[in-house]
Amino acid sequence: MKHECRITVLETKCFPELQKKYLADPDSGPCSFFKPGDTFLLKRTPQQDDFYHLMNGRFCGEAWDAVSRYVYTALQGGSIMKGWTKDDRMMIACCNDGTRPVIFRIERIDIPENDEESDWLQKQDFSVVSPEHTYGDSRFDFYMEKDIDGAQTERYLMEVKGCTLEIDGIGYFPDAPTLRGVKHIRELIRAKKEGYHAALAFVIQMDGVTEVRPNTDTHPEFAAAMKDARAAGVEVLFFTCHVEPDLLEITNCIGSPSK
Repeated sequence: MKHECRITVLETKCFPELQKKYLADPDSGPCSFFKPGDTFLLKRTPQQDDFYHLMNGRFCGEAWDAVSRYVYTALQGGSIMKGWTKDDRMMIACCNDGTRPVIFRIERIDIPENDEESDWLQKQDFSVVSPEHTYGDSRFDFYMEKDIDGAQTERYLMEVKGCTLEIDGIGYFPDAPTLRGVKHIRELIRAKKEGYHAALAFVIQMDGVTEVRPNTDTHPEFAAAMKDARAAGVEVLFFTCHVEPDLLEITNCIGSPSK
């Protein structure tokens, strides 16, 4: 998953009584650098590193000092303010000028790196497809909604794992112990009990492999969790792929086998 950061100016405040009492220029008025609705999109790539270059002078230095830590967190794909805002990918902050503060919304923008996964989801008639969704103590790859007869909304959670280990024509996951993977499965089981449609999807990054089994020898706990998930009704999906040196193309989606 790639990440960008969007900064939006929500409001520009002014406190004339404080300016008259404390400033050398008592008639300074509101900030002249920003206006409500101003938007800045920041990227951090080899070609464009807005954070390192401090946005090349396109942002007030005082304001940058106040919001840069949130911007950095967003560009690194982290939780900006978990438990404080309704969405931990977003923070409301202001600049350091107490007599004419500017209010900003800082948002983390998540961009799937695998277009094939995103394209497949878009074709499933979901009314909402949201990547990097927080549920409980985990962040899942996708949250989706589907409207049923215009009167009911069904909710979906999907966690996607990439499989690159093949033995005798069968894919196995994981290739190393993954406590995070076990945690995701346990959260999917809980979500299923709470009424979500829950799915664990494996993108098989090899030609000719159509099934993934838990790698019991490498991580027995993951195998046990996957067995519990199937018993709880969590769907297991296999995305078969055609792979070339510079191409990974999803060719089919296979539902959970009976075994």
